[in-house]
Amino acid sequence: MGAGDVERIRVGESEIILVGTAHVSADSVELVRNVIAQEQPDSVGVELDLARLNQLKMGPQWRNLNLSQIMATGQVYLLLFHLLASSYQRSLGQKLGVMPGTEMLEAVRIAESANLSVVLLDRDVRVTMQRAMQNTGFIEKLRLLVFLLEGLFGKTEEISAQTVERLKETDVLNDLLAKLGSSFPSLKSVLVDERDAFIARRIQEFRGRKLVAVLGKGHLNGVKSLLEKEVPALREIPRSRMQAGMDLVKKTLLQSLVAGIFLGFLGYAVFFKGIASALEIVWLMLLFNGGLAALGVLLARGHPLSALTALLAAPIGVIHPLLATGWFAGAMEARLRAPQVKDFEELGELNSLGDFSRNKVTSILLVVALANLGSMIGSVVVVPLVLSVLVG
Repeated sequence: MGAGDVERIRVGESEIILVGTAHVSADSVELVRNVIAQEQPDSVGVELDLARLNQLKMGPQWRNLNLSQIMATGQVYLLLFHLLASSYQRSLGQKLGVMPGTEMLEAVRIAESANLSVVLLDRDVRVTMQRAMQNTGFIEKLRLLVFLLEGLFGKTEEISAQTVERLKETDVLNDLLAKLGSSFPSLKSVLVDERDAFIARRIQEFRGRKLVAVLGKGHLNGVKSLLEKEVPALREIPRSRMQAGMDLVKKTLLQSLVAGIFLGFLGYAVFFKGIASALEIVWLMLLFNGGLAALGVLLARGHPLSALTALLAAPIGVIHPLLATGWFAGAMEARLRAPQVKDFEELGELNSLGDFSRNKVTSILLVVALANLGSMIGSVVVVPLVLSVLVG
């Protein structure tokens, strides 16, 4: 850890000490101890919200996860991303001997033992996840799903000693997001840039004598630059109800357009080509939309009946814009292999593809994700085949 990990800046009448940390480094823990001891602040800020602070103190409360709501609101991909990133950080922590977030917890422990005020600088994680879902478009979600599949099914390389040393000097998760910014600009904007603005505003609202603010290194430069100007007050970051409503309308219209095209194909076939052509189109949709959705379920190691459900539901999902194939397949998987309390409790201990597919919670999530992916690919593949029936 070098001198660049600590930045000193004045905000109004307050002195702010920014401490940039790597979340899996023993050196970061020691740096936090030393800076707080030397600076003697009246408050200590940490890059946490209340939920994540409680999670660090008591462990993840996965048993409170509402799986049905996750599937219904389309947060499956983001939850899988979170679980994969957590697994990666946890594996690094085990190699480095420091679990992720130890330096944040140590800052809070020191502050509480010295009766110093603890300032939670980060935005509510639920708002962040909601924002990420609202801002991520279809193509970016598809890229995210492919990225997740590569992470789950791709070959994992052993982490070298050199890599371990380099990772001691970085904020792993934010460094990853920054590198993926070109592929996932919306995610990077929400998970890094918006949080930089939120943290900076929280610091500007501080009215004490001196604040030591402990942040991941990935936020240090962004927050420092924002502190040099006035950041508008924000809690849920600029997004009006009208904007959210317009996005929902656009999404529904797009889905309705796709459904309308396929219904138009069927209608044209019935009136101009005959019932036999219409049945051929239905068969093609069942074969490609349903078949690829079912294949996705089987790749996720789902139950055969869940695959059958995906097979039959996929054509319905194409025609009805509000019914996703993955919901049906996931609901059947949950019915056949209902998660137990231990499955939720073990979500914080998943380290391999085998762990993800054996755990009944993540197994359901994978079934939903891969069934939807298969159905989407089927929709693309089946269009030229349907057109050939109509013009043949």
